[in-house]
Amino acid sequence: MYGLPAIVSALGSVTIAEVKVLEGSGWVVDDQRLATPGYKKKKYDEAMKSIQNVLDCLKINTEDQKLNISFGGDLFAASGVGASAAQCTSLSRALNETFNLDLNDEKINQAAYEGEKAYHGTPSGIDNTASTYGGLIWFVKNISGGKNTMDLLQTPKKMPLVITNSGITASTTEVVADVRRIKEENPKKFEKIFDEYKILAMEAKEALKKGDINTVGNLMNQNHKLLQMITVSGEVNDKLVEVSIENGAIGAKMTGTGRGGLVIALVKNKEIQENVTQAVKKEGFDAWKTMIG
Repeated sequence: MYGLPAIVSALGSVTIAEVKVLEGSGWVVDDQRLATPGYKKKKYDEAMKSIQNVLDCLKINTEDQKLNISFGGDLFAASGVGASAAQCTSLSRALNETFNLDLNDEKINQAAYEGEKAYHGTPSGIDNTASTYGGLIWFVKNISGGKNTMDLLQTPKKMPLVITNSGITASTTEVVADVRRIKEENPKKFEKIFDEYKILAMEAKEALKKGDINTVGNLMNQNHKLLQMITVSGEVNDKLVEVSIENGAIGAKMTGTGRGGLVIALVKNKEIQENVTQAVKKEGFDAWKTMIG
């Protein structure tokens, strides 16, 4: 949000959108995505606005035709997994296909970014970029309004992750507003935290390029502490980080909006991945296993 570098990885799960043209006008939505209980209800107004944003960006006429828009796929919608970006990106691709718009990935990404504005106010652009291009990406938002930095990273080994869902859906716009207010009240404290974070991000970038999983995990732990300091973590996030590390994770941190949402844990092998997964499930949380790299 403040022009700081970030590393994002796409997941193997997907959101699929389909658009059918009917007689009439306007548009209707059939959202069949699996989701955290209450997620789609809480995000409903934002989701509807995001769809309109994408339609407006791509100049899709809904006065002389009616669109039936459906969403599905195996990406579980939850705070912190980029579900809103996946929804916006998949819709952009579906409209591109339905109306033969001949959009390249850059145009798809732009349309998805417009959709993300409904969820995040002024989004960083990182989620829609990962949804559009996939892979492991080094991302820096150009806060002056120019082109964002987006470099594809290559790592020599795949790294197992456990993603745990707190079951709590937070409002990104509210959290961002809170952080902005606290930052304005204590700019020197935040400047110090941001400087530390920049160093962590650079070190993580180099560690990923080398496949140094131990260093990556250690940096994740440090990153989570910084996120605690700027108040975007929450009690449930901290508990899940602790449980993950106690059961063998090299590193763990919250991801996304925070104050609930998701925690990601990096592990060395599939055996530990299973141990961490079962440990957080024993605590009453849903979790799933995936890979990055």
